[in-house]
Amino acid sequence: MKLRFTKMQGAGNDFVVLDAIRAPVDLSAAQVRALADRHFGIGADQILVVDPSPGPGIDFGYRIFNAGGDEVEHCGNGARCFVRYVREKGLSTKDRIRVATVNRVLELQWHADGRVTVDMGAPEFAPAQVPFDDAGLVPRRVGDFELWPLALGGGTVEVAVLSMGNPHAVQRVADIDAADVAGIGPQVEAHARFPQKVNAGFLQVLARDAVALRVFERGAGETLACGTGACAAVVAGIRLGWLDARVDVATRGGRLTIEWGGAGTPVRMTGPAQTVFEGEIDI
Repeated sequence: MKLRFTKMQGAGNDFVVLDAIRAPVDLSAAQVRALADRHFGIGADQILVVDPSPGPGIDFGYRIFNAGGDEVEHCGNGARCFVRYVREKGLSTKDRIRVATVNRVLELQWHADGRVTVDMGAPEFAPAQVPFDDAGLVPRRVGDFELWPLALGGGTVEVAVLSMGNPHAVQRVADIDAADVAGIGPQVEAHARFPQKVNAGFLQVLARDAVALRVFERGAGETLACGTGACAAVVAGIRLGWLDARVDVATRGGRLTIEWGGAGTPVRMTGPAQTVFEGEIDI
C-alpha cells in the first residue's frame, strides 16, 4: 500500500509521522522496521502515529514505535513534533493540546517562536514501576536519591533508576565525549534487571544549571537527542543534589530546557521541532 508520511526532527531526534485521523494506520512490526530503515526506507529513530481522540478532554491519541518495531510508552522530542504536525496539517489551531499515549496523558504547548513545551508528567521512582529488579542489591545513598550498582561484563557501574513513563538508567560521567556509550549502552539497555529493557543515559554535569547528555535508547541505539532521557537525567541530578530546578541540556542534536519542581510535580521540557520533508512510500 502507499503511505503518506512527514519526516520531522526535534533536536536531531528524527521521526516519521503518520496521519491516522483521515485514514486508519495499522502497521506490523516489520513494516515499522522498514519505514525506520535508513538505507532501504525513510529512516527514523521512531515512528509516530496521530490518532483520533480516545475520549473527552483529549485532543488526539499518540502512538510511538521504536525503530525495532515495538510500541513504546513515551517520546518527548516526538511530542514536540506532534504539536507542529497537527498545526501544520490543520488538525488543530490550539496552542495547548492534550494527547493520550499508551500509559499517560501529556499536555503540549506551542510557542510563537516555534519551540514547544511538553508537560511530561511526574517521574516514577518505585523500582516496580520502572520496572527494575532490585532484589539483593544495596544502593548508595546520595542526596535524596539512590545510585544502584549494576554488574556489567567489564565491571560495575552506578545508575540512578527512574521512569518518565518509560524506563531510564542514568550514570554520571566525567567527559561526555570520552564516555563508552557504544560499549556500555547496549549492556545496560538489555540488562536482566530491567525486564522491559531500559534507556541508558550518560550525564556530564557542567554546572548546576547545565549538563551534557548522551542516551543509548531502547530499541534504537544512540540517538542525537532523547527527550525523556533529558528529563530523567535532570530529575536524577536534582534528587542527587547536583542540579538546580531549571537546567539546559546539551545533546548532540541541540539544546533542551528541563524544569522540575520536585516530588509529585510534572517535568516540563522545552525545545525545537521542525518538518524536514514529506513524501509517499510503498510499504
